[in-house]
Amino acid sequence: QVQLVESGGGLVQAGGSLRLSCVVSGSIFSINTGAWYRQVPGNSREWVASFVSGGATNYADSVKGRFAISRDNAENTIYLQMNNLKPEDTAVYYCTAEVRISVGSRKRTYWGQGTQVTVST
Repeated sequence: QVQLVESGGGLVQAGGSLRLSCVVSGSIFSINTGAWYRQVPGNSREWVASFVSGGATNYADSVKGRFAISRDNAENTIYLQMNNLKPEDTAVYYCTAEVRISVGSRKRTYWGQGTQVTVST
């Protein structure tokens, strides 16, 4: 079965950097689109960054200029590089991807279980 597993979270000081990874496991044909979301307890899940099928990327205003989303098709991995981290970036970060499991198959969306990012002052 297709699964997404996030890693790379941890505790960092404000101004530091982290690189999150999202491995898409299982046999798939391609990753069509991907995105990162984050959620603080008591709040709704917030969109952070994404890429569309054409390769264009988009970012929430709160992270523009600091975060970068990318992917490695050979490794079936989606990344989120986070620089100049702020305490308000503290959250559980989730990866999601729209994939094809075979040529011509219908695209399906999957979610990971999240990785904790904590930014201290």
